[in-house]
Amino acid sequence: MKHKTGFNKLNRVPAHRKALIRNMMTVLFKHESITTTRAKAMEVRRFAEKEITRAKEDSVHNRRMTARKIQDEAILAKLYTDIGPRFKERAGGYTRVLRLGFRQHDAADMVVLELVDRKEDTRAAERQKRREEKRAKARAEAANQPR
Repeated sequence: MKHKTGFNKLNRVPAHRKALIRNMMTVLFKHESITTTRAKAMEVRRFAEKEITRAKEDSVHNRRMTARKIQDEAILAKLYTDIGPRFKERAGGYTRVLRLGFRQHDAADMVVLELVDRKEDTRAAERQKRREEKRAKARAEAANQPR
């Protein structure tokens, strides 16, 4: 029996579909999170999980096989030096899909596809830390002023 052997064609010709999946995988590994439709996310997730599993073991063969799909050398290096080792102990399930609701103009089901233990944006974290320090400083100055 050939149950569950199919895939979603996404209403695209094979070359367009492969390019779409490659591009979305590259962006997912670059930003560790993407917003897209549910159908695309589920299809990209299949391929991304396989590449992360491959990246857990850094070898020339694995890098070459992954380089077929991810053609940006910087992202390929990030996958093998940062993302792969991060998931070394995890047996699978490297991504999560969070529903956002429906898109306004065409009612497409929108989701966020992200890596499970993604690193938060460091710039945003630094900005938040500076804001908190400013607020603490302002509170301290306000407390020290005589009334």
